[in-house]
Amino acid sequence: MDGVKLHGTWASPYSIRVKWAMKLKGIPFQYIEEDLFNKSALLLQHNPAHKKIPVLVHGLRPVCESMVIVEYLEEIWPQYPLLPIYPYERSVARFWVKLIEDKSPNVWMVYRTVGEEQEKAMRDSLEMLSILEEHGPNKGKKFFGGDNINIVDIAFGGVAHWMGVVEEVSGREMFDAEKFPRLHAWMGNIKSLQLIAENLPDQGKLCQYLACQREKLVSSSSQN
Repeated sequence: MDGVKLHGTWASPYSIRVKWAMKLKGIPFQYIEEDLFNKSALLLQHNPAHKKIPVLVHGLRPVCESMVIVEYLEEIWPQYPLLPIYPYERSVARFWVKLIEDKSPNVWMVYRTVGEEQEKAMRDSLEMLSILEEHGPNKGKKFFGGDNINIVDIAFGGVAHWMGVVEEVSGREMFDAEKFPRLHAWMGNIKSLQLIAENLPDQGKLCQYLACQREKLVSSSSQN
């Protein structure tokens, strides 16, 4: 098989995760920007179950879900390994990815909701940050992967940049530098890498986009 295509959208942290992994591994690919309000026939064909991005198409074979795609890339392109060599360390990395995947949707709920529902999402988001701050695998290290970015960095990186935007749009503070100094240092290290920085959406543009989406969501919720 040859040819790699990525169906995504510029504002999606899940699309960015896959982009980072492919850039780190030096995989050439064609990026296809999707309009999520008018999804392409190809996207619907490649992901009929969820009809969501991102979708990686390798040759004619689609792979769906961002972290599943990252693991697929890891198996096919071994250069710049994103998982540790040893089985136990690999299992630890996968544990942290799973925790981030399970708990990070609460961050998006902070910007999508108001009132008691938003308060619960805030509590759950802060719980995730506290766990990563106190027990995350980057103690004394630059990244979760040590000296180099690994799969945990990619999983959480797809949340951290967006968290500041969610705070601005929702008016709620989550990612406090005094409460989470290790995570803030980690984010500084991540964003200092040119490959990461040049593959992040503009924060101002992202704020405008999410503010518009939040207004629609909150208005729709209040009418129901």
